[in-house]
Amino acid sequence: MNKNTFVLTPPMGWNSYDYYDTAVTEADVRRNAEVMHEKLQRFGYEYVVVDISWYVKHAAALRPEGIQYTPFDELAMDEYSRLFPDPDRFPSSRGGAGFKPLADYIHSLGLKFGIHIMRGIPRIAAHQHMRIKGADLTADRVADPSSICPWNPDMYGVRNCPEGQLYYDSIIELYASWGVDFIKCDDICDSFLYKERFTGWYETEMLHRAIERCGRPIVLSLSPGPAHIDRAWFYRKNANMWRITDDFWDDWKLLKPMFRRCEMWQDHVKEGGFPDCDMLPVGRIGKMFGEERMSQFTPDEQRTMMALWCLFRSPLMIGAELSLLDEDTLKLLTNTELLSCLKRSSQGEQVFLYDDQAVWKNEDRDTGEIRIGLFNLADEERNVSVSVKEISDRITGKEFLTELFGEAVGTYAEGRLQAAVPAHGVRVYKIAGR
Repeated sequence: MNKNTFVLTPPMGWNSYDYYDTAVTEADVRRNAEVMHEKLQRFGYEYVVVDISWYVKHAAALRPEGIQYTPFDELAMDEYSRLFPDPDRFPSSRGGAGFKPLADYIHSLGLKFGIHIMRGIPRIAAHQHMRIKGADLTADRVADPSSICPWNPDMYGVRNCPEGQLYYDSIIELYASWGVDFIKCDDICDSFLYKERFTGWYETEMLHRAIERCGRPIVLSLSPGPAHIDRAWFYRKNANMWRITDDFWDDWKLLKPMFRRCEMWQDHVKEGGFPDCDMLPVGRIGKMFGEERMSQFTPDEQRTMMALWCLFRSPLMIGAELSLLDEDTLKLLTNTELLSCLKRSSQGEQVFLYDDQAVWKNEDRDTGEIRIGLFNLADEERNVSVSVKEISDRITGKEFLTELFGEAVGTYAEGRLQAAVPAHGVRVYKIAGR
C-alpha cells in the first residue's frame, strides 16, 4: 500500500495518553469516540487512538511511586507472541476477538481506529521460548536482549533477520484483521535515547514493509522525538508521521522551543509524511498521572500552540478527555479558518524568528489566500510587525485583514502589518483582496 496515496493531509484525532496514561478502558474509548463523532468529526478529526499498555493486565493498579512501567508485567498474548488487549479493560476482546469489535464500533461512527505499540517483541515471549507465526525460530532467537527501551521494559528489540521480518509481518497482519487504521510505534524515532546500539532504524523498515504487505492503508506514526533532521529522507520513506520533540506537555518552557523545531522541519512537510509536534495538551488532562487538571497553558499560550501547529501543518491529536471539553477549548479546536491551513493546497513557512517574536505564514496555492501569524514570545505585551513584502510580493497593504480569533484588527502602516500581541500570545490574520 503506497503510503502517499491516503495520507494527503496531517492526520487529526484523539489519543488517550494525556488523560489516561496506561489505564484507558474500552468504555473510555467508546465515550471519547462518541464525542468526537458528535462535535469534532465534521472539522476533520477522525482517528481514535488507544495509547500505551493496552495489553498489560491490571495496568490501572497502583504501582510504586515514580514507577510507570514495571518489568515482566502480566501481558495478554497469543501463542505467536502477539499482544492482545487486556480482556478486563477491553471486554469485547474476549475469545480471541482482539480489538476488532471496538474498531468495528469506531468505524460505525465514520471514524478510524488506532493503537500504540512498542518497538520489538515481548520479553516474556522470549523468556518462554514462544512461537512466531510462519517462522522456525522461537521468540528468544529473534529477540535482541541488548536492545531494551530505557523507560518501558516490556520489549526486546527484534534482530535484523528474515524471522524478525516474519514477526513484524505477523503482528501487522493481526492488526489489519482487527481493522486498525493507525499505528503509533514508540521507542523507535529517536536514537539519542541510546548511548550505544540503536535498532530502531531497521525495525522502522520492517514495520513499513509489513504495512505495505498487509493490504490495508495504515498510518505509521513514529515516537518519541526529537527526530533527526539529517534522516528526514528516512522518515519520509518509511512513515507518515514522526515526532520532532520529546513528550510535549502544558509548559511554556516546552512550547517556546517548538518554534526552532518547526523552523528546522518546515521544508519536510509534504503529502504522505508530516513532522509531528506531538499532542495538544488542552482541556482536562493528567488523570492517571495523579494530577488531573485543566491545561496549565494560558488561553493565549493555547492559541499560540494551536496556531503554530496549524500554520506549520503538524498532525493534530487531542490529549483531553473529550467528554469534559469546555466551550473555549472546543472553539479553539474547531476554528475552521485556522484548520484550513492543513489543506493539501496549503504550505507553511516561517518568515522570521527572534528570541522575543516570530512570524509564520501559510499560503493556499489554489486560492491565493494567506494566513499570517504574529507571535509574541516575550513575557509582556508588545507590538509585532512584519513587512508586507516579506509576506508576499502580491500583498499591497490594501487588503482586508480578518483576525481568526476575533480579536483586535491589525493595521498596515508604512508597508508593514502590525498588531499589539499579548505575552506568549498570537494574532493570526487572513489576508484577502478588496
